[in-house]
Amino acid sequence: MRIPAFWDASALVPLCVRQGMTPRAIALYKLHDAVVWWATPVEMASALARLVRMKQLDPSDWTRARKLAKTLADSWSMIQPSDALRAKSAQLVDRYDLRAADSFQLAAALEWWSGANTRHKAAFF
Repeated sequence: MRIPAFWDASALVPLCVRQGMTPRAIALYKLHDAVVWWATPVEMASALARLVRMKQLDPSDWTRARKLAKTLADSWSMIQPSDALRAKSAQLVDRYDLRAADSFQLAAALEWWSGANTRHKAAFF
């Protein structure tokens, strides 16, 4: 049985674009079902577009990476936005030096973890 893991875009982008951590990301992805925050596909699109603007990714590689990201996203479990998640995010920015998007990501991970941890083993990436 694969253990679900909460994945951040920074761990998922190397699955789509060859980077230093790509081999490790692939190995972990083979072992864990991905759970992500609702906005993760947008974060990945942003990261891939930024790589093109920085000339670290050419347009044909970008097209391939976007297709792969879409294919991968079709299999992910997603934590959806909610009033409770928004409230938790507001608490997090009060307590910690977080940007809004980071607080939503962390709130989603914490929401998932609280439920997943009571049902089965889980991990974060």
